[in-house]
Order: sequence, then C-alpha cells, then structure tokens
Amino acid sequence: MSHTVFLVEDDPSIRDSLAELLARYGYRCLTTQCFEDVAGQILASEAQLVLLDLGLPQYDGYHICRALRSRTQIPIIVVTSRATELDELMSMNLGADDFLTKPYNTQILLARMARLLQRAYPDGAASTLTGRGLVLNLGRGTVSYQGRELELTKNEQRLLARFLRQPDQIVSRAELMHELWQSDAFVDDNTLTVNITRLRKKLEELGASGLITARRGQGYQL
Repeated sequence: MSHTVFLVEDDPSIRDSLAELLARYGYRCLTTQCFEDVAGQILASEAQLVLLDLGLPQYDGYHICRALRSRTQIPIIVVTSRATELDELMSMNLGADDFLTKPYNTQILLARMARLLQRAYPDGAASTLTGRGLVLNLGRGTVSYQGRELELTKNEQRLLARFLRQPDQIVSRAELMHELWQSDAFVDDNTLTVNITRLRKKLEELGASGLITARRGQGYQL
C-alpha cells in the first residue's frame, strides 16, 4: 500500500523535483502553495508523514511543528538548509522525528522515511477513508474534519469505516452489529446504539454534526 506524504516546501524547484522523486518511489505526494494554515491542511489531508521545511513564509516550520504535535502524532521529518545544532535541537524539542540538512542524499531521505513509516504503522494499516469532509486514518485511529482531529475507539473506527465505504446507503443494524462483533447473536441491541451515540458525539465535537442519520426500522445512513 502506498503512503501519502505532505511536502511543505516554498521553493518551487525543490518542491517539484522532490515530489517527482517521491512519486517515482511509489509515494503519493501532497504539496501546498498556501502557507496560511499549513497544519490545518495537513490534518485535513490523507497524509501519513510530513516533510517540513523551516524557512517558510508567514509561519515558520517551528510553528507548524508545534501546531501539529498538539493535535497529532503524524511522523515529521524536518528538511532544511539550516544546519546549526540549535535548529536541530529546537526541531526535536518541538516534536520532529528526524532532521535532515539540505543538500541531502535522496537515498538517505528515502531510507529515513521508510524507517519512520514502518515504526509509525507497523501493521501497514496506514490507509485512510474520506467522505463528507471527514478523513478517517485507520493507521492512527483518528478522524479529522476541517483541520481538527480526534482519536476514535476501535468500535468507533469500525462503524465510521463502514459508513464511509457505503456513503448514501442505509446500513442495517444487523450489518453494523456483525461489523463490530462478527455476530448479531448474544449482543444487546442497545450496545450498538451506545456505540453509534458515542461516534456521533465525537463528530459533533469536530463540528461535523448530523452526518449519521437514523432511518427508522432500517438502520443508519451517512
């Protein structure tokens, strides 16, 4: 399964050449030319790793790193022309996972990316599902909406994943119970209702209220 990388680089030539390199090695590379709310863009994306420059317009990489770490544990590699020990120390203290100075050996960058991704997603479950503005990251167990992110329980992940895989379709209570417990026997029907209610509350906290609709006598619909 290919991983998605969010590249934060304001130099167009570096950005384009690195994005091309990553694509050649099977990565899906997202970039931005708007540096107003980079952390929000990353949280709303499907990225599993961030390559972050420090010298950026409007807000520097330190600010972005701090903003990301307050809301997510996504792996961050700082890739910068700043070569001082202080820059590296500050980056690590703010939550970066690795630090690489330009110009760098591309094979070393790729090796460090692979190592971080393997450590962050040891079971390979770095896939994401999207819909209705939601981004469900199955590798991190999180859901994000308009730049905000929350952790979900395993049952909440399973329910939301089922809805996102079947948008606009009514999913019966029996199907949802089987999704959670692989059986619709010996499970109190109210237990499903409790799990649905908890998921709805999480989505409301993100500002995504009213997305899961109950269909009387039929089930639920996203």
